[in-house]
Amino acid sequence: MSIQAINEQLLRAIGTGVAVLRASDLTFIFHNGPFAEWFGTPAAGQTLPDLLPDLDRRELDDVKQSGLRYSAELKIKPKRRTLVFAVSVSLANGAGEQILVVECQNITRIRELESMIDSYSTMVERNTRELEREKERVERLLLNLMPRSVYEEFKTFGVVTPQLFDQVSVVMLDFVGFTDFAARTDPTVTLSELNDIFTAFDRIVEQFGCERIKTIGDAYLAVSGMPDATPDHATAVAHCAVRFLRYLDRRNESHPHKWQARIGLGIGPAVGSVVGVQKYVYDVFGPAVNIASRLQVFANPMNIVAPEEMKYALIDEFQIADLGAVDIKGMGRMDLINVSSRLNVSRSSRMP
Repeated sequence: MSIQAINEQLLRAIGTGVAVLRASDLTFIFHNGPFAEWFGTPAAGQTLPDLLPDLDRRELDDVKQSGLRYSAELKIKPKRRTLVFAVSVSLANGAGEQILVVECQNITRIRELESMIDSYSTMVERNTRELEREKERVERLLLNLMPRSVYEEFKTFGVVTPQLFDQVSVVMLDFVGFTDFAARTDPTVTLSELNDIFTAFDRIVEQFGCERIKTIGDAYLAVSGMPDATPDHATAVAHCAVRFLRYLDRRNESHPHKWQARIGLGIGPAVGSVVGVQKYVYDVFGPAVNIASRLQVFANPMNIVAPEEMKYALIDEFQIADLGAVDIKGMGRMDLINVSSRLNVSRSSRMP
């Protein structure tokens, strides 16, 4: 076997197409099997630009002049599949004349893999963005169900430890005549009205550093002093209660549906925790909640009733009127006060 035949077998084995050209006219002196298989067998007198017209003729001339290597990528479509080749042309000295050596490497699979990687990366980035958006939606939902500090504990440990708070204040609002209103009104209108009002209440609660715990039908419950201790928790819920009534007053002036509410305030210990395993809800239990729930029943429409225990915490910022002692179910006899804004002291403070 000749040296040329051995060299050609070696070149076929490494999968590289090779051709040797006369530098003077770019005609072929030699080509191996892979080169002919990919680009066809050069005819007598055929030049490299004739066989591979996508090569830049000026670059080939520059190789002859400067001796620098010229590299390019070519695409051919012999059948249905597009093949990509990396082509390199370099100058060499042959037997008495300059020659150009053309090396061709099939990089189709490499480019296909790169394209697959790019597509996969794009898909991963898109899925990551969607997961981030979903995470944000879930976080917003959970923050609507529980305070942030409770959410952080839940996110970190998967559970929330029930906490006892020695002294908190609670505001409980309930609408007057809601059952009759809901019976004679289209449900979508009722829900729209409640959504509008409760959204405004949420803004008020946030303004005074309180936490809205839940709504139950037409009842609205918020608390101050948990999960973060607040020294002025009593005045915070009283400010919320006053603003609730002020908002309803102003809203009633321009809306066809007139809303009136009774509000009870409570003070004392409470326990807060996440309730449920599959459907999570943060809830508050204890004397402070029970007092607020009981006292709103004793309030006149558009009035606020609180236990006398809160009197001295509120007297500097609110108008206070004594209501006397009342028997409270499950709590015995309790002295109550009526709380109102100093801007509006004309409301009736009589017991119903």
